[in-house]
Amino acid sequence: MTKIYTKTGDKGETGLFGGERVRKDDPRIEACGDVDELDAMIGLVRSTKVFPEIDSRLEKVQNDLFVIGASLAGKGIVVPDPAFLEEAIDEMEAELPPLKNFIIPGGGGSGARLHLARTFCRRAERRIVSLAGQAQVDHEIIVYMNRLSDFLFVAARWINQKEGV
Repeated sequence: MTKIYTKTGDKGETGLFGGERVRKDDPRIEACGDVDELDAMIGLVRSTKVFPEIDSRLEKVQNDLFVIGASLAGKGIVVPDPAFLEEAIDEMEAELPPLKNFIIPGGGGSGARLHLARTFCRRAERRIVSLAGQAQVDHEIIVYMNRLSDFLFVAARWINQKEGV
């Protein structure tokens, strides 16, 4: 049986795809970690039994984030297309009143958690942009993350409206 602990990281290093070892505070690992935190936060949102039309989209987002994390870690794979996020944003916005001012994050439980996920997404996006200034990063990852934060913002508004909060 394979054990979960390998002890290969005990000296503060971890492995990338391809076998390269880097420090655990390497910008690439920091970016991967922020994407992982966002993925976990979205899992928390989904655990609250959100509306099915949001849940199915969040499930796809979680799979996309897994692919993005692998890409950031050096696995040469195609980054997900954010077009489905744009379609979802357009559909939800069609049901929302136009924004006339800034809104304070919050609302009901699911809406508040989606706002929190949006902040995780923005942090991951900042970390990825920083990494892109130092290393090769597929630009489509930045595009996806930017669109994802928009999606999470609109999804929070949409859910809060549906819940009457």
